[in-house]
Amino acid sequence: MRCDVAGILGFIPEGRWPRDATAGDYLELTLRRPSELLDHPLRRLFDPASRRAVQAFFDNGGDQCHLFGVCVVSEEDLRAPTSVQSVLEPLLERLRAEEDIALLAVPGAAYMRYDYTRTGQVTGHADVLYRELLMHCREMANRFLIIDAPKDLHADALINWVTRFREDAGEIYSYGAVYYPWLKKGDEILPPSGPVLGIYARTEREHDPYGVVWPPANVLVHGITHPAIQLNWSEAGELAAQAINPVITQPGRGVVVFGARTLSTDPRWEFINSRRIVSMISEQLRRDNNWVVFERNSPAIWKILERDVKARLDEFWEKGMLTGPAAGKDYEVRCDDETNSAEDREAGRLNVMVRVRPITTTEHITIDLRLGAQAGT
Repeated sequence: MRCDVAGILGFIPEGRWPRDATAGDYLELTLRRPSELLDHPLRRLFDPASRRAVQAFFDNGGDQCHLFGVCVVSEEDLRAPTSVQSVLEPLLERLRAEEDIALLAVPGAAYMRYDYTRTGQVTGHADVLYRELLMHCREMANRFLIIDAPKDLHADALINWVTRFREDAGEIYSYGAVYYPWLKKGDEILPPSGPVLGIYARTEREHDPYGVVWPPANVLVHGITHPAIQLNWSEAGELAAQAINPVITQPGRGVVVFGARTLSTDPRWEFINSRRIVSMISEQLRRDNNWVVFERNSPAIWKILERDVKARLDEFWEKGMLTGPAAGKDYEVRCDDETNSAEDREAGRLNVMVRVRPITTTEHITIDLRLGAQAGT
């Protein structure tokens, strides 16, 4: 199962819509190299931030990305929950069908404005959009959102924005990470999400078959001359403690991604690789066992499922993803009459309880594998 395919979401303003398009319609290009975009007759319909992100993704080791351009009337379409849901729904339906897209970014959203309240709180105009995409990532289980710090937002105001953005502490925030500062290629400035997408993909490909074990951090950023803001070690550490992943210049090395933290306030999901390990396990188990939705929910099927899920977990343990002195010693699988109530069976639901401890965490995590529906954790 691939975890390195990226989706870059961009926007097409009304003046550049294709003929007969309406708000919410979208274009999609599947790209394996940057020249495929440069040579495409529709390339100029996509916003410049998304086009630059595609180049940066490939510069940093990306292998495949889907570039989407959503038709919007104006930025206001992306600010209110009802309009965001309406505009994004056709695209989200497409994304639900493209299961191998594991990484998302919206570089154009980083240019959207932000407001200061009378009490000094900072609210970004793209916040609703980001939350909608985080909920989508949670729905899909094996999808992760890269978020750019808003343009020209720095220091205490930046920390204030992130703190306010994640203040309800919902589980969706474990499915996203923020990066700062913006990056420069000579005189050109761009949001960090494009290069970071490539770094995620490169890290996974360099550590195949299960690259999600490795954090996408302490790695060089290619195709960049320097960060737009030079951070010292103290500043970088403070930002990382506030769930903002800094990009710094290391003397003798170059530009480096320093942090690997999600937006979650839950210690289990503090680090990106913890979240992505469990997400990948959940999704792989779902794909392995979706065949049972056509079978009779019976004790015989339960035993088969327990055996097959344990065999897959043994494989993950052998590859160093799970803790334990030996296979099966620190994880548990249960599929019986307790996990499958009479009500569940009558409704055609089949549930498997999986309890694991990824190597990156100190706590066990329970995965409720609900076959025929989205898996949850």
